[in-house]
Amino acid sequence: MVEKTESLLDQINDPSELRKLKVEQLPEVCDELRNYIIDAVSTNPGHFGASLGVVELTVALHYIYKTPHDLLVWDVGHQAYGHKILTGRKDVFHTNRKNKGISGFPKPSESIYDTFGVGHSSTSISAALGMAVASSLKHENDRKIVAVIGDGAMTGGMAFEGLNNAAVNKSDLLVILNDNNMSIDPVVGGMSNYLLNISKSQAYNRLKSKVWNGLGKLNGFGPKARRLVQKTENAIKTMLLKQSNLFEGLGFRYFGPVDGHDVVYLAEVLQSLRNIPGPKLLHVITKKGKGFKQAELNQTQYHSPGKFDKITGELLDCECAVNKPPKFQNVFGHTIIELAEMNERIVGITPAMTTGCSLNMMMEKMPHRTFDVGIAEQHAVTFSAGLAIQGMLPFCNIYSTFMQRAYDQIIHDVAIQNLQVVFCLDRGGLVGSDGATHHGVFDLAFMRSIPNMIVTAPMDELELRNMMFTAQNENHGPFSIRYPRGCGCVIDWRQPMQAIPIGRSRQLSEGTDLAILTIGTVGIQTGRVVKMLQKDGIMPAHYDMRFVKPLDEETLHHVFRNFKHVITIEEGVLQGGFGSAILEFMADHKYAGNIKRIGIPDKFIDHGTPEELHREYGLDQQGIYLTAKSFVMNH
Repeated sequence: MVEKTESLLDQINDPSELRKLKVEQLPEVCDELRNYIIDAVSTNPGHFGASLGVVELTVALHYIYKTPHDLLVWDVGHQAYGHKILTGRKDVFHTNRKNKGISGFPKPSESIYDTFGVGHSSTSISAALGMAVASSLKHENDRKIVAVIGDGAMTGGMAFEGLNNAAVNKSDLLVILNDNNMSIDPVVGGMSNYLLNISKSQAYNRLKSKVWNGLGKLNGFGPKARRLVQKTENAIKTMLLKQSNLFEGLGFRYFGPVDGHDVVYLAEVLQSLRNIPGPKLLHVITKKGKGFKQAELNQTQYHSPGKFDKITGELLDCECAVNKPPKFQNVFGHTIIELAEMNERIVGITPAMTTGCSLNMMMEKMPHRTFDVGIAEQHAVTFSAGLAIQGMLPFCNIYSTFMQRAYDQIIHDVAIQNLQVVFCLDRGGLVGSDGATHHGVFDLAFMRSIPNMIVTAPMDELELRNMMFTAQNENHGPFSIRYPRGCGCVIDWRQPMQAIPIGRSRQLSEGTDLAILTIGTVGIQTGRVVKMLQKDGIMPAHYDMRFVKPLDEETLHHVFRNFKHVITIEEGVLQGGFGSAILEFMADHKYAGNIKRIGIPDKFIDHGTPEELHREYGLDQQGIYLTAKSFVMNH
């Protein structure tokens, strides 16, 4: 009987054990790590392609840098699964993104190896620079700081701000640009074209190869290495000027492009760079989904594919069930095309989420009127403002959690000028496994505080269509429509669109004992709760308010004059949100009565399925029922 040999990955419980291996063993570690990720993510869905693409880079970084003393900062964190597995979380990786399990993103409270909490893009360079300056101030001169950022994240303005400031500070910082020409969808814009031109330059690559061959023969940054760098400095600068190298122009010493899947060579390069002081940028070429054929061929779909067959690559999360309702984002995609065909002023804008928000439908049919601006939410909003002030009608689709990044632009560039920009906030509410960085729970509160802003949340797909029609039908100024990810209820959403009177609610059931005021899709399960309460002899009136701002004051006057018990329900934060607006109305008009607010408490919500989180915070059908029944019975 042949005993099973322990794999190299089985022997690695932290990076110090990885560093005990010979450099020639690293390719085997990479193969095992890649297969481990494929096995794990095929049955427990998560971000797949990005982590496969940086396996070799991850191994090389932990092999050369003395983590956790040296600090690695991962941008966004989609690509950090290999990092997590190598840093003591291999045995619990099966809990990745599950409720009460480990986070799908780097999280400092989870591990000392996770140096900075991430989830949104383009933050790594600024954070790493702060760490580098802090290390300098504390005289920790032996500590190295590395930021790993993708070419997609490099399109975000904050990345350029960090680069600019890092050059001024002359900090000992290495930025690794992971260039795979993808974020979730293919990267667009000048930066993408620029990086592609660099990577294709044969003369440039020959010159850089000579430099690397020279540096690779040296042990440490001694006098010989200094002379070699000095000797080639003029030649490098001449070539870089011909390339109009942005990074050198900003004050970074640029190295690359290098093959991001040659782990032995990467280790050599990183060892040399570790000993070169000052701000440096290493340009690494990788393939998203590397090592899994289907993920390489269909990088957008396999960014986060759900469950799949690890042998055939077949996707196992079927979305073709009979009578399954359409996804809200697809309803948006079909509707904006219908509206754009009726209204030639309409244009669509999104920051790098064309597929996720279904604006890709309009892009295929009307490419000249659809704009993917890259991962640049601030630019997306002000770009929309520029379009609007010249008479166009922008539908700016940004996920709720990412809209936070453009808050100043909403106020300063759109609302103050009272421009007709329609903000479609996808992924509103508790989105699930991405956790605290991605839950869209703040938009109702932060939007309603802005003058001139109309704030809405449709209950179902048909109402979403009607809200979109209403927003473009007349110039109401800034108009915010928020809706969740995924499906709502089975309805005939293809009905002709109708304008909804601004600030007008609708009554869904009549009652005498209790008034339930809902905003958004939480009204769907509330309708079922009403029937449950009726069986208990409690007669609730249910109002779908539809607008957080302006409120339907006529209806609210009726409610507070006729009901002693009032419940508000929202899938958003209680502080400053829909329930707060109702309380303010109640106080301003000196109404008495009992009011109960159901929503998201004043805390950041961890990851879990939406169903688990709804249950935990009383937003599921049973939770709403028990709260409503107790509220009436105890008052």
